Amino acid sequence: MRVALGSLPAEPGRENEDFAATAPGAAVLLDGAGTAGVDTGCTHGVAWFSATLGGMLLSTITAHPARPLADCLAHSIRVVRSLHEDGCDLAYRASPTSTVVAVRVDAGTLQYLVLGDSSLLLAEKDGTTTVVTDRRLDVVGKRLRGPVDGLPTGSPEHAAALAQYREALTGLRNRPGGFWIAGPDPLAAEHAFTGSVPLESLASVTLLSDGATRLVDRFEVATWKDTLAVLGESGPDGLIRHVRDAEAGDPEGRRWPRGKAQDDATAVHWVLP
Repeated sequence: MRVALGSLPAEPGRENEDFAATAPGAAVLLDGAGTAGVDTGCTHGVAWFSATLGGMLLSTITAHPARPLADCLAHSIRVVRSLHEDGCDLAYRASPTSTVVAVRVDAGTLQYLVLGDSSLLLAEKDGTTTVVTDRRLDVVGKRLRGPVDGLPTGSPEHAAALAQYREALTGLRNRPGGFWIAGPDPLAAEHAFTGSVPLESLASVTLLSDGATRLVDRFEVATWKDTLAVLGESGPDGLIRHVRDAEAGDPEGRRWPRGKAQDDATAVHWVLP
């Protein structure tokens, strides 16, 4: 494997709630759902949850290559739940959650799983690109985030509206008609997007948290092919620098309304021979 991994927290010195790791023929990326200081009912926190679940998932998908990825995720959620259910309130509405992207090579195919709004970018050898993203959160969010987008990012009014927005989203989490994300309930794994593609058709495989895809899906100043070009030239760190430059040019979200001026950003870029 020829893999490059880059990750930056939203602000220097701040805890990074993204997690990514690789093993021969496998990779995972998780984006913990930040709560902006709101009590989660968990003494460990969001970063602990995403890192612990990610490590368990990578271990499971590599140790059990014949086990479907969704089953591996459900098992991993159960294990992580068992680690802290005695001391944490996992029935609390704001209990830690995380998006999940996982890939694994088996018998000449790339198997994948996507849950939540992180993305899997597949570059074909013929030059075409395919993006697998779970947009159910975006669909729900568009109905609710109007008051947030009309206010300057970082202002007290924006913070209050964002808190109300997050509270409304929490009520729709892991429910029919809402959106699905990895949390305390292994049932969420059944709602992940899964599939497989022939490995020989691929030039690269890239896992991206939504903080690393902003240039394309939120700011709309780049394409997925542009993203691949940056990754090819300067790797994940270069891509994240481009994102930070764009964010710095619009700190109050006037041009690009958003919940956070900067977000944790992580990319895993795997170039196939």
